[in-house]
Order: sequence, then C-alpha cells, then structure tokens
Amino acid sequence: MPNLSSDLKSIINTNLSNLSASKIRAFDQKVSGIPGIIKLTIGEPDLATPDHIKKAAIRDINDDDSHYAPQAGKPQLLKAISCYLDRSIGVHYDPKDEICVTVGATGALNDVFMTLLNPGDKIIVPTPVWALYFQLIKMTGATPIQLDTKKDGFILTPEHLRHVLNGRGKGAKAIILTDPSNPTGRVYAKETLQQLAEVIKEYKIYSITDEIYAELVYGNAEHHSLSEYIPDRNILISGLSKAYAMTGWRLGYIAAPKQIMQSIQKVNAFLVTSVTDNVQMAAVEALNNGQSDPAEARAIYEKRLQFMQTGLEKLGFEMATPQGAFYIFAKIPEKYGIDDEQFAFELAQKAKVGVTPGRYFGKGGEGYVRLSYASSTEQLHESLKRITDFVNDL
Repeated sequence: MPNLSSDLKSIINTNLSNLSASKIRAFDQKVSGIPGIIKLTIGEPDLATPDHIKKAAIRDINDDDSHYAPQAGKPQLLKAISCYLDRSIGVHYDPKDEICVTVGATGALNDVFMTLLNPGDKIIVPTPVWALYFQLIKMTGATPIQLDTKKDGFILTPEHLRHVLNGRGKGAKAIILTDPSNPTGRVYAKETLQQLAEVIKEYKIYSITDEIYAELVYGNAEHHSLSEYIPDRNILISGLSKAYAMTGWRLGYIAAPKQIMQSIQKVNAFLVTSVTDNVQMAAVEALNNGQSDPAEARAIYEKRLQFMQTGLEKLGFEMATPQGAFYIFAKIPEKYGIDDEQFAFELAQKAKVGVTPGRYFGKGGEGYVRLSYASSTEQLHESLKRITDFVNDL
C-alpha cells in the first residue's frame, strides 16, 4: 500500500485545511455501531422509489441510451422541469436556457456557489441550517454570515435581514434560504417571503432558494418561492431526492434567469460533463406521470409527524411547529442545559435511539436535537417508547 511522499503532504488546496468533515455523518457513523440502535439521524426516506419511475430507467437502459447527454440536461427533462415549476409556483422558466440538470441538489449548490462567489465575498445564511452549506461556501474562499433565527421561531424576518445587511453582513453578495427548512421543518408564509423579497431588492443582492422539500408541506402550510416575487434575482435549487424517495439517484436542478444560467451551466459542465442518461429519463417519468407520488408520501409523513410531535410534547420537549420536510427540531430536557451533543450520545447509548445534535446545524441549534421521521412507522413507535423510558429515568 503506497504512502504519499513526505515532501508532498503539505501541497494541497489550503482551503481544505479550514474545512471539517460533516459532523452529522460523523455522529451517525459513531452511533451506528451500537447494537439494536434505531437511527433517526439522516434525512433518508424509508419509502421505495415508485415502480413506474424505476421501470422508466430500466427501459432507457434497454434502449441503449448510453452516450453523453447534453451538458445542461436532456431536452425532455428540461421541458418536464419547466412544466413542473409552471404548475407548482406559477413561474415560467425557458427549458432552453434557464434550467440546468445537476448531480443532486448538492451538485446544484456547488454550481451556484462557484458561479457567484469570489474569495472574500459574504453570503447570508440563516441558521439553523443544513451544515454542508458552510463548507461549500468556504471552499470558494467566501464567508458564510450566520444569522440565528431561533428568537423568531426559526423564521428569518425582514427586519432581522435588514439589520444584518446594515451591520456585519454589509456588502453581502447573496442570501440562501431553505424552505421548507432542514432541520426545523419550518415553512415560510407567503407574506413573509414577499417582505423578504422587498429587502433583497432594496439591497441589490442575489437570493438562492433551496426548495428540495417543496412537495412535503403539511396541514394548512403552503409552499411558495421567492421566484414568485423576485424571479429576476432568485436562483432556485431543487431535485427529486426527497419527494420521490430518490436520494441515491442524485438528480437535482437549477432554475434562474438566462444571463446567470449561462455561467451556471458552464460550471456544471466543467464539474460533471453531464448527468446519467437513465437517471434523467427516470426523472422525466416522475415529473410527467408521477404527480400523485409526492402526495402519497406526504400523507404518510404527515401521520408520522403528528405521532412524533404529540408524543414528544407530552414528554416536555418544546419545538417551533414543524410544517414541512421530515424533521422535528426539539429542545432537549432542562437537565442537559444546552449540551445537545451529550444528550444525543447518551440517548444513543442508553436508549438505542440515534438523533442529531442541533449545534451541528449552526448558530441557534445549541440545546436542540433533530429527529427524522422518514424512518418506518414501526421504528418511530419503538423509538418514542425508548425516548419516553429514557426521559422518565432522568
């Protein structure tokens, strides 16, 4: 087994030395070895990809569709995405030059950050949030300006955004907003988005919206997009991983005005050349003929949310009402103060339930844990029983 030459060990991209590996994944791996553990740590749907989508991929393979696809995406898929956005948020994106297909929403984030950000730039990141944002931003040499939203129920208010843009975020180039939210499950009301759009216009910055959970909203909540109000400056990111249980297929996309999309498509082509043929055709099938699939998944997740939320609140856990995605962000018992990491580790060891410490999601996450209810109903029932026993023993 070869060892790297000692005179080469320090010759790497210096930005990497300032980046840490995913603490969410590291904690998940740490507790995975505990016998009998039920993991509510990762946002991984337990549902299977619908059969008609799988069959479309198999059909495409059998048709020998095995050559390079167009770099921005197959025309059929670009059209399907355009039609989906038309009917879901009422905004038309030209499939020819305003959409780009990517390797998952993570690939889309990379494309957008590499397109917009230069070393020294600032970008506003409301927290708690999916922590990979921080590392992807830092890889470009830019600085994420964390904006703690806990005091407002994990919703960014226009007043808070304006305050930050006049202070430590002055001169920021963009803001990224996750809606529905990972990890809090919060959904932005239409009126709040309209007011945020006015601030974004006033300060002449880009907005980036990660809408990967757009199809998973519950109760009276409705999903809206900043693209409805500022389509000329918003860059929309989404994909099929969550609503269609296609996390391993790695299919994402970006929609934006063509003037910036030209650069985004260039970056995407440099990074991946093109997205896998049969995956794209599976996505065409999902978007064109699978409109009922997210609704079926949504009904399952909503029942699980109601069960877990009711049970946790009876135990004294507090939370801002989750309305979307498939996470609960719960405040830990008073005994632990804000040591969510210790609480999560003891819960894993003693109760054999894995949850994710809230501090891993940035400022405002301390003292909370994230639980994913994308696990099976049977596992959720057992995990709540174990959490109940653990809390009662404290």
